[in-house]
Amino acid sequence: MARQSQKATRPQRMALIVHSDMGVLSNLQSTLSENGFTAIIARDLPTALLAITHHYFDVAIVSSQLREGGDGWPLAGVLHLVFPRAFVSVLAPSNGDVLTLQSAINYGVKEVYKESSPAQEVVGAILAAVDLTSKNQKPHVQ
Repeated sequence: MARQSQKATRPQRMALIVHSDMGVLSNLQSTLSENGFTAIIARDLPTALLAITHHYFDVAIVSSQLREGGDGWPLAGVLHLVFPRAFVSVLAPSNGDVLTLQSAINYGVKEVYKESSPAQEVVGAILAAVDLTSKNQKPHVQ
């Protein structure tokens, strides 16, 4: 039997984007796809929870306001608990006020980005942070 050479491939990196605005979702999805991620999008909490049960995520970007102010924070906390190695970030109207920072700490969010930031800027910052943390992690031994 002839042996076929198999090229070692890296598993596809997965990202979850949760936002109620289709324009924001589309921009983030496109930018993540250009950077080698498969992006799963959700416009509401039930869809996001369904996605969590079907995929493993390396990155999550959640709006702090899905239906009403602040309801995205608990979802970010769930993502942090379910995927402890994932880079969980939140898009918020303001990233410097005390309540936003307190929520970020309480829900285990790695970074908070301004809602008005361009998708390329947000994804670029996430990729830089993910690359930095992956270089600092020790290899997993089985």
